[in-house]
Amino acid sequence: MNTEKLKVKDLVTIGVFAVVYFVVMFSLGMIGMVPILFLIWPTLLGVVAGSIVMLFMAKVPKSWALFIFGMIAPLAMFVGGHTVVVPLYSCVVMLIAEFVRRAGDFKSMMHNIAAAAIFNAWSCGSLFQIFLVHDRYFELTVAQMGVEYGNTLDKLMSYPTMGLIIVGALIGGLIGGFIGKALLKKHFEKAGIV
Repeated sequence: MNTEKLKVKDLVTIGVFAVVYFVVMFSLGMIGMVPILFLIWPTLLGVVAGSIVMLFMAKVPKSWALFIFGMIAPLAMFVGGHTVVVPLYSCVVMLIAEFVRRAGDFKSMMHNIAAAAIFNAWSCGSLFQIFLVHDRYFELTVAQMGVEYGNTLDKLMSYPTMGLIIVGALIGGLIGGFIGKALLKKHFEKAGIV
């Protein structure tokens, strides 16, 4: 297992990748302006951003790097007005992803792909708020998006729907992981990036 500690260079790399990831996440998040499309956002994020996560894991194969990288977006969302549910849920997800990655000693492509799929499940945290802090989430949603949006989203959400969203997020992350694997092999290794 790689027990090498994170260095300043690694923290800078985490920051750079976090900015890129956040830009992609925010851009894709625009589909959430339509309530029903918000439900597929976690799946779409995994497919599109999986390559970023895979490249990050190739660049920083060290303990806690994935966890730190993965917690930046949820913490930014919390600072931006989401409830504490998002970072708490994400913390659990990122710990699981981190330990899956460690199980492959940071070098196993299959462990990294599985970690990327699990990593992507953090994106379901914004929708989990509906169940765990319903009134507060509804209040925040109405303040930002209006009553009609809040009511529509409220009607769309149920526990079976949430289950499908989580499965979709995992599948999207898996697809993104395999796309990232193909890109790593085809482009990044040829360019000497990893």
